[in-house]
Amino acid sequence: EVQLVESGGGLVQAGGSLTLSCEGSGFTFDKYAIGWFRQAPGKEREGISCISGSDGSGLYADSVKGRFTISSENSKNTVYLQMNSLKPEDTAVYYCAALTPYYYVGICPIKYDYDYWGQGTLVTVSS
Repeated sequence: EVQLVESGGGLVQAGGSLTLSCEGSGFTFDKYAIGWFRQAPGKEREGISCISGSDGSGLYADSVKGRFTISSENSKNTVYLQMNSLKPEDTAVYYCAALTPYYYVGICPIKYDYDYWGQGTLVTVSS
């Protein structure tokens, strides 16, 4: 059974940093795409970053580019999202999702292609 577990959310002041973790189990942690999504109250779930297990390359939405960094540690079956310079508008529930196997690089799967989702972790950024 594939499972994804997010952790690392919390309350932080604007300008601060948080690192989210997404630990996967039940699948081979090499040929995959892991995406990070977020959903603010009353808004649709939006994709903000993804990483390809094939080469470790990450992609970002414009809203987080330059502030967030995605990385993977395959030996620990974990993908991280380092979030810096946080803004109140970054407040949301953050989810990771997995599509496996996935062999492409340089392109993120669309939201509906992901097979597995974590339960989410809440990030609150105070002004």
